[in-house]
Amino acid sequence: MRRQRNLKIIATLGPSSATSQDVRKLFEAGADVFRIDMAHGGREDHRELCSAVRLVEHEIGRPLGLLMDLQGPKLRIGGFRQSGVELVTGQRFCFDQSPALGDHTRVCLPYPAIHSVLSEGDVLHLEHGRILLRVESVADNTVYSRVLTGGLVEDGREIKIPNVRLPMSSLTDKDIDDLAFGLSVGVDWVALSLVQDENDIAALRQQIGEAGKTRIIAKIERSEALQNLEKIVAAADAAMIVRDALSIELAMEEVPVTQRRIVRECLAQGKPVLAMTQMLESMVHHPTPAAAEANHVASAVYDGMDAIVLSSETAHGKYPADAVAVINRVAQRVEQDTAYAQQVHGNYSLPEKVGSTEAISAAVRGTAELLPLCFTAAYTLSGSTCLAVARVRPRSPILGLSPLIETARMLSLVWGVYPVHTADAPSVERMLDDVYQAAQKAGFTQPERPFVIVAGMPFGTPGSTNLMRIAWT
Repeated sequence: MRRQRNLKIIATLGPSSATSQDVRKLFEAGADVFRIDMAHGGREDHRELCSAVRLVEHEIGRPLGLLMDLQGPKLRIGGFRQSGVELVTGQRFCFDQSPALGDHTRVCLPYPAIHSVLSEGDVLHLEHGRILLRVESVADNTVYSRVLTGGLVEDGREIKIPNVRLPMSSLTDKDIDDLAFGLSVGVDWVALSLVQDENDIAALRQQIGEAGKTRIIAKIERSEALQNLEKIVAAADAAMIVRDALSIELAMEEVPVTQRRIVRECLAQGKPVLAMTQMLESMVHHPTPAAAEANHVASAVYDGMDAIVLSSETAHGKYPADAVAVINRVAQRVEQDTAYAQQVHGNYSLPEKVGSTEAISAAVRGTAELLPLCFTAAYTLSGSTCLAVARVRPRSPILGLSPLIETARMLSLVWGVYPVHTADAPSVERMLDDVYQAAQKAGFTQPERPFVIVAGMPFGTPGSTNLMRIAWT
């Protein structure tokens, strides 16, 4: 099933999409990659979700991507003597290290290192930012704060501290255990939460190991990550813009500007970029989205993003397949707009250091501007050739052929790439035959229209893209 769009759709699996039948419906609605959120569910739940994706992959005969999203460190307050406490605007409230149950005056915050980095003026967020407290002082292992916006606080809620560098690793013991499981079942992408600098990416890559083929997505959700954005994007394989988290870290009016800054940095470095959270939030409970949500989706497409991630909409919502279908329809319509062509196809950059792969990718783009290409076929072992072609955002769709199933699955997340798992070509003549058959099967061929093939000679040698050939159907 060929997608009539370049944008990719990532659907999070959960109680609303837990079976292979559910996964099949999401795929048929337009999902290309499936996300497993390690913050929810147990090990067997995760294993069954992964198995469901691979079963559907086998049934449809097309590579599907698996994305594991690591939970990362979570700062949570302790419990209360009663079920929740109502904080009143203007009252004083303390966070200490006593394990005793809390009340309307205090609660445990069992992280000594956090107490050491807080200072007067820092703002603490509870209940997803609905309750705000300002730090007045820190003394004797106690944080004294004033409630800015009151409300009901439940036991064990997560506390967020924007614009303060947290003295902790982004990779927890739970993450390391989850990563080992993910590698054992062959996840294609792993997303790292609460990244603060490039060292967090290096620590995760070390855990994966040099032989690992799993790619890393840096989740951009902290102000510290924005300060180190260029280095983080360089160290990671892709970046994910976590919009709701950034809305806590930044002023409201800064979020859309920052989103575009992240997109520009990723496009400049040739790294895939994804947008996540609050895309179609109303569709958790309703069959159609709000008009503003459709505009959010359209804006991401116009920006040239590689993928949009649906989370609660498909994991817990009442209309998971409908939510995917909405993204699919909006993306198709936007990509037909001449403004999209001007903005996305007309805006690209090459790296400062250009090799044969980058030169051929630029030639593909130029050829697509001059000839009515029906597709570009890229043979690749590691995926680097397809990534390089996708980087220049050509007008022709990209057929990514790889003899490695891991590479083909990974490419399912990349802008404009239709992944195909195939045998490596032993000769140029065989290559032409294989490409044509794969393109015809996928619905890319058109009568008497040209197409382009890029590959490396000798065949099967990674990083040797040095061949471009124009052929006709």
